[in-house]
Amino acid sequence: MSTEPQKYTRNNPYISRMLVNMLVTGPGSEKETRHIELELEPGMQYTPGDAVGIVPENRPSEVVEVLEKLHFKGDERVLDHYKVQISLEEALRTRLAIGKLTRSAVNAYAKVAPESAPGLAALKSLTLPDNRSLAEKYVWGREFIDLITEYPGGITQPQQLFTVLARLTPRMYSIASSQSLVEDAVHTIVRVVRYTAHNRDRQGLCSGHLGDRAPEGCTMPIFLHSNNNFRLPENTDTPVIMIGPGTGIAPFRAFLQHRKAHGHKGDNWLFFGEQRRASDFLYREDLEGMFKDGVLTRFDTAFSRDQAHKVYVQDRMRENEAELYRWLERGAHLYVCGDANRMAKDVETALLETIAKGLNGTPEAAQEYLASMKKAKRYQTDVY
Repeated sequence: MSTEPQKYTRNNPYISRMLVNMLVTGPGSEKETRHIELELEPGMQYTPGDAVGIVPENRPSEVVEVLEKLHFKGDERVLDHYKVQISLEEALRTRLAIGKLTRSAVNAYAKVAPESAPGLAALKSLTLPDNRSLAEKYVWGREFIDLITEYPGGITQPQQLFTVLARLTPRMYSIASSQSLVEDAVHTIVRVVRYTAHNRDRQGLCSGHLGDRAPEGCTMPIFLHSNNNFRLPENTDTPVIMIGPGTGIAPFRAFLQHRKAHGHKGDNWLFFGEQRRASDFLYREDLEGMFKDGVLTRFDTAFSRDQAHKVYVQDRMRENEAELYRWLERGAHLYVCGDANRMAKDVETALLETIAKGLNGTPEAAQEYLASMKKAKRYQTDVY
């Protein structure tokens, strides 16, 4: 990748065209996962392991609701974060985080609210240091619309919204393609988050935008974000072990495309997991094709709901622990991508057990071995 700074950034994004927005989970899936392809301006470059930043907008229906609750029309003029004058409607749609409610928004709202605002005392009690856990419980699953519905009258001037609400931030998605193959395009894979909380249907900010309001041919502001802590080994003969359940498969599709396109000789071992083989096997054709033509040396899958007891990627690691340790001893680099809360921890636990058995050693010896892998950049994670 070129070392020149990117021309487009989060504050100056490229207006890209949506080339492909396709549902990739099948009938019977509990998930809604979409493969996304976005067009790039010639000269924009990325490396496998990088991310694409997508700048979403709030749902128009939510913007309308917020305006109604605040008794504003939307054509009022406000100054954005760069002191540029825009309409309040545009600010609520493109500049301010009206989704997920935070404690800091509740605190700021209580501060600007006039003494005459209904329920102000109850609201202010939520902002006391001793009531932190109550405040956490209150914001859980709520959005700004809930706050202004339950505690109306807090905002008297449109500009106050910029002191109450955080800035709308781009969302980062691991890139699922190699430019060696797709040239002036970038691929990613996104799970659309939808849920009901406090009797309202909610959705993820960016994933909801991509799921409902980003048809092929539309435009989206995007930028590329380099991640130098998630890189293929410099020596192309080095074996690579990739563990990427769910949408964590993204960077490994990019890795494999890249290694195939450049004829890298290193062995590749992929662990992929999801709920059901029939409906949730993301990039099945690509991956089975790469296994067939030898780009993937080993390919282990774990479909948790396809049998009575749940099977996960860490279970497949344990089943193959002797071989896994042999690969590590051959100098393999190991990569983990996906859910930080549980999967990444479970994978690391299985890895440490594998190393301890391979060494005939103690947990402490395994920790040391893993620490030296991390230091040598042979163990890299991209978890979220």
